[in-house]
Amino acid sequence: MIQKIKAQLNTFPTWQRNLYVLWFGVFMMGIGFSEVLPFMSLYVDTLGHFTAKELSLYSSLTFSISYLTTAIFSPFWGKLADAKGRKLMLLRASFGMAIVFALMGAVTNVWQLILLRGIQGVLGGFVSNANAMIATQTPKERSGYAMGVFVTGTTSGQLLGPFLGGTLASFFSYRVSFFITAIIFGLVFLLTLVFVKEEFVPVERAEAPSFRTVVKSLPNAHLTFGLFTTTMIIQMANFSISPFIALFVRQLNTTSISTTFLAGVVTAMPGIATLLAAQKFGVLGDRFGTDKMIILGFIIGFTALLPMAFVTTIWQLIILRFIMGISNSTMMPAVQTLLTKTTPTDITSRIFSYNQSFQSMGSVLGPLLGSVVATNFGYRGVFIASAILVAINAMWFISNTKSLRE
Repeated sequence: MIQKIKAQLNTFPTWQRNLYVLWFGVFMMGIGFSEVLPFMSLYVDTLGHFTAKELSLYSSLTFSISYLTTAIFSPFWGKLADAKGRKLMLLRASFGMAIVFALMGAVTNVWQLILLRGIQGVLGGFVSNANAMIATQTPKERSGYAMGVFVTGTTSGQLLGPFLGGTLASFFSYRVSFFITAIIFGLVFLLTLVFVKEEFVPVERAEAPSFRTVVKSLPNAHLTFGLFTTTMIIQMANFSISPFIALFVRQLNTTSISTTFLAGVVTAMPGIATLLAAQKFGVLGDRFGTDKMIILGFIIGFTALLPMAFVTTIWQLIILRFIMGISNSTMMPAVQTLLTKTTPTDITSRIFSYNQSFQSMGSVLGPLLGSVVATNFGYRGVFIASAILVAINAMWFISNTKSLRE
């Protein structure tokens, strides 16, 4: 069976073969990472007898620590990939995730879980290295096709994951879901080992421009770093409620439907909206102005976040989370497009890597903000705080990009 698949893949060029294999890899990784998120706070709740404040704090730490360690260690793995090859990094990340998630299913207290989530961030990097491999191997005339295909794998996996995770937890248990996720990552490791081919050429350290050189190359560094900040704040607003979403759903759930399943639906809504609307808003941005799409996104985001604080049913929350996804689909791609338009082509990759770092920091700061607000004002207060954050960012962005509209 494996030999037949390998023979079939060998009929494609190396870049196309790797694209198909890594598409499946990031698809499965997306499922694995996202399927445990809907019930993570509920799993934390089973690991001790916590007060509401303690549960909010531990849920926030469990959720955010992996993003913090990812932000810290990503540059190290990036340099190592340049020196040792991206396939090695893919194997390291997938095998490491398989071990870590299996151990998560066996923890006996919350601190073990928090430690393992931190290690998860340290060992991560499969998607970013797969992205880099596809980008560098694909012929320039086919790069748009390749990256478009690749993105559908990541997005589809992240969309399916919450549904699958909520269903697995409903039928089996939280612990079994972690073990199944570990098996998924083990499969990705084997597929990468057998099917991915890399002709590695090390990158000389002297060829990489310094941070100071990159900043000096920017025509408008103030605008660029402002866009980085916008990316971070968008992510903060998205992730501020994420550690507690299942706990909030449990408060609202008056139906006979499983809370873990409903939490999966609620978690998946922004991603579904983004998948449906992002391309359409991208076309509108080209026609009417990218900065105008970002401003529209701020308006939609504020309009969705504020009413979430006052919902009384699950279905209201689901609808508003979908609208929040539409906001994301206007802002996140538009920010990246504006970065591309305002950045010299020879440093575009570096600028996008910095933007990714700011996005990771938003993934850390959002849950921490949510934890502080939830501890003092409850889960509903998190939505109000996020709406205020979006409003402040919108006013700053409008002021900072005024020259683009003149």
